[in-house]
Amino acid sequence: MTPDFTKFEKETGIVFTDKNILREAFTHRSYLNESKEKGLLHNERLEFLGDAVLELIVTDFLFKKYPHEQEGVLTAYRAGLVNANILSDIALKLHLGEMLLLSKGEAKDIGKARQYILANTIESVLGAIYLDRGYDVAAQFVSKYILSLVDEVVEKGLWQDAKSLFQEKAQELHGVTPTYKVLKETGPDHDKQFLVGVYLDAKLMGEGTGRSKQDAEQVAAKKALSGEAMKKTKN
Repeated sequence: MTPDFTKFEKETGIVFTDKNILREAFTHRSYLNESKEKGLLHNERLEFLGDAVLELIVTDFLFKKYPHEQEGVLTAYRAGLVNANILSDIALKLHLGEMLLLSKGEAKDIGKARQYILANTIESVLGAIYLDRGYDVAAQFVSKYILSLVDEVVEKGLWQDAKSLFQEKAQELHGVTPTYKVLKETGPDHDKQFLVGVYLDAKLMGEGTGRSKQDAEQVAAKKALSGEAMKKTKN
């Protein structure tokens, strides 16, 4: 089976000379276990290369854009731009999931594992772009879909994880350290859903759901950050 990459090429404006390398970028290791086709390669080598290309492009951009920031801040900005959440969102925007070659089992998974597969696919595709079209075209791709988000990430503090940011704000405004409590668990062991509440003293500030306690806590912290209580000045 050969996916139709025309939609991807039209969306990005990047036409590949070697379609085989693009196919490799979309081939997950699990697919090889079920496919009878010979000579197939999975995308992990391209992912390895794309990860390095992405880090260089983003680092170079941040180094030049923020000449007075220290290494630690620039590292945090970079992490805020190239995390699994952002990369998987970009992959969804580009409909990469429709072109992925996966095993039947992996194709059914729509949870956290799929998110990581999509994020990794962005990196493998970037590796393929670099090999087929060169550094400049790879940099254009990163600029269009990732670097365009930098102002939002920095201005909204998205480079900090929500729990850290909420703790910082809560201590600054209210002099209190947040606590988290699991309010509800649903679903079988292999597909749990957690409802978590975040509190300042005994006051519930936000609730969040997720497939892990950690994910639910992050969602709860984001909800709490948007609440009116976090806009008040410290008493």
